[in-house]
Amino acid sequence: MSLRIATILFALHCLLTACNAYTCEVIPGSLVQIDVGNGQVVGVNKDDNIYTLYGSTWTQINGKLKHVTVGQAGTWGVNSADNIFKLAAGSWVQVPGLLKQIDAGGDQFVAGCNHDDVPFCLTVGYIGENNPVSWASLPGKLKYYSCGPYSCWGINSQDHIFMRKGVDSLHCQGVGDWQTIAGSLSMIEVGGDGSVYGVNSAGNVFRRDSTSPCKPEGDGWTQINIHYGQVKHVSYDMGHLWIILKDDTIYNCKV
Repeated sequence: MSLRIATILFALHCLLTACNAYTCEVIPGSLVQIDVGNGQVVGVNKDDNIYTLYGSTWTQINGKLKHVTVGQAGTWGVNSADNIFKLAAGSWVQVPGLLKQIDAGGDQFVAGCNHDDVPFCLTVGYIGENNPVSWASLPGKLKYYSCGPYSCWGINSQDHIFMRKGVDSLHCQGVGDWQTIAGSLSMIEVGGDGSVYGVNSAGNVFRRDSTSPCKPEGDGWTQINIHYGQVKHVSYDMGHLWIILKDDTIYNCKV
């Protein structure tokens, strides 16, 4: 099946199936990117300021990052120069390497892409000053890469979707080849339970159906009706879908 036909079928599926509507509430503040995991919420604003949510109040974290992530592997981020940092004992520790985007949702490993769209992953052990780390590169080109407990999902520069299975704390690269997934998305996020959500170029939100350890690729997409505007970023954890609109407004949507 060609990618063009797959994309058309992707759109038809969403038109022919009942699209879910979540109950959402606006969260005070303004962010350009958000990530949730382990019950925590973190994000960055247009000035690269970093925030975490305690109850209903945003608390600023020292430092400057353009992308921040929280998950099984801890709290990580990258700055405007693509330098990589891990939050350890309340301070940001620089980790060797360069990435433009990073994700900490894997089973004790982090993953991301560099400015050349090369995907990488790193099994997390002790991270400290001058401690050597060994990033593992993966084949292919991706502009955005996100991992969960048993699979990793990526988007390339043409918004094509790919999935890699068999990932774990000992094998962050997974097993086998990339599996092409029908559809077209501009960003994608894998939740701590393996749920997969994404946003397309038109600002529509989709959920991958029936993902499981036995079938990590799932089966089809369901559109999530968001009535507040076009979405640019999503993240999911513990029954809550967090979204950022294109005007930087934040919503917490209950599944």
